[in-house]
Amino acid sequence: MLPTKFTERLKKIVPAEEYEQVLETFHQPKETTFRLNPLKTDEERLLKELCEAGLHPEPVDWMPGAFHIPSDERRALTESDAFYEGRLYIQNLSSMLAPLLLDPRPGERILDLAAAPGGKTLMIAGMMEDRGWISAVEPVKERFHRLRRNQERAGTTIVHTYNRDGRGVGRAVPESFDRVLLDAPCSSEAKFSTLKPQSYAYWSARKIRESQKLQKRLILSAFDALKPEGTLLYSTCSFAPEENEAVVDFLLDKHPDRVEILPIEVPLKNLQKGFTYWEKKTFDSALSKTLRILPDNKMDGFFLAKLQKL
Repeated sequence: MLPTKFTERLKKIVPAEEYEQVLETFHQPKETTFRLNPLKTDEERLLKELCEAGLHPEPVDWMPGAFHIPSDERRALTESDAFYEGRLYIQNLSSMLAPLLLDPRPGERILDLAAAPGGKTLMIAGMMEDRGWISAVEPVKERFHRLRRNQERAGTTIVHTYNRDGRGVGRAVPESFDRVLLDAPCSSEAKFSTLKPQSYAYWSARKIRESQKLQKRLILSAFDALKPEGTLLYSTCSFAPEENEAVVDFLLDKHPDRVEILPIEVPLKNLQKGFTYWEKKTFDSALSKTLRILPDNKMDGFFLAKLQKL
């Protein structure tokens, strides 16, 4: 059973007409989604390989190179040669949106400031055709080694991994990157599942406050590392406005004349505009341009903000 305080908060965040449907997603297994690794295969070859292994992937019409399979085929997918040899990467569709909106180009310098386990880093490398430079930063040693293993398996050559605290990166290499992805550590509310009670065992209002404190330091570092006219994509897998709109609003307060929130357009219906008001606190009106993805049978909840440094 989900924590009562969490569901009470969720009811205030999610539109009333969507609440019961959103709540139901925490009790059901999601379909498995994955994307091909263009550095190792193409769609025709991958689909042929998976079909020969008895799998039934279907393309995701709005995400090139992404597919979904029924939840009962997930184990077979994880036991396939394509998975072990890095020709595909299992990833939720919501997570794929962050690199898609970051829109990296071949030859650019990219910073992924909280990179492990590396799925978004791999997607960025593929979008860049493995040309350019990606700095992937992860402070936790165990997660850092997983990040490195995933890069090696996928065959990237432009990803450079760093086991260090992201809060100091902006000072160390100021205005060095064309684009920065900060998929910030968070309370992971969107990952909660009553099928896995451990997923919410340590959730609390205090956890949200602790996450926000770290997120504020990281977004300042990310902004400092970004070149003028560069793009910063901030995201979390939390519903909490304290970890989302409030963090972006904090950046706007710190740099009032240097940050522009860019509009986000994605071909989805399960969307909610960002808040400009929460718990007696008013945010900048531009926060309405941010987006919250509402969970469904394929997608996790997710928050996205696309920013430009002026």
